[in-house]
Amino acid sequence: MNSKNDILGNIRQHITDRYEMPDIDIEGIQYPDKIAQFIEISKAVGGDAIILNDDEDINKVIRSLYADAKVIASNLPDITIATVNPDNAANPHELNGIDLAIIEGEVGVAENGCIWIPQNVKEKVVYFISEYLVIVLDRRSVVNNMHEAYDKLTFNDYGFGVFISGPSKTADIEQSLVVGAHGAKGVTVILK
Repeated sequence: MNSKNDILGNIRQHITDRYEMPDIDIEGIQYPDKIAQFIEISKAVGGDAIILNDDEDINKVIRSLYADAKVIASNLPDITIATVNPDNAANPHELNGIDLAIIEGEVGVAENGCIWIPQNVKEKVVYFISEYLVIVLDRRSVVNNMHEAYDKLTFNDYGFGVFISGPSKTADIEQSLVVGAHGAKGVTVILK
């Protein structure tokens, strides 16, 4: 045992009364048009979001947005422009040099433009090592707020998951904003 476990164990032994968590009725923000709000906020955080029309080919749309991308990673069956299946990499280091990764999101949040990404690839580094990221999201999976998002998620099935909102951003005390320092330089969400 380490000291942390000793301390926590000691605290647990001396708790005499246990209290149930309160039932709090939280009414999160609601939007008249969740999709429009999601697109607006996605742009506000430095990303982009577009609606894929029924008559559009997702591969042609992605290729037109990222014409210069040479190394395209995806394990999604509908993505035929992928040059690399990230699940075939023997180790995460083989995924260095990806120009564009195309992944699938599970839940989008209109409130802050974030998307829940469960680990549906062998190596989660794909989400962060690519220069640019395309997230494919079913538009019916966009919810109003984080309360609704957490209600839709079940965490038991995931080894890893992350909310991503736009490209990677960091700033120092001088307020110098750097985009892409810890992840993708650009993120486009395609709402299908």
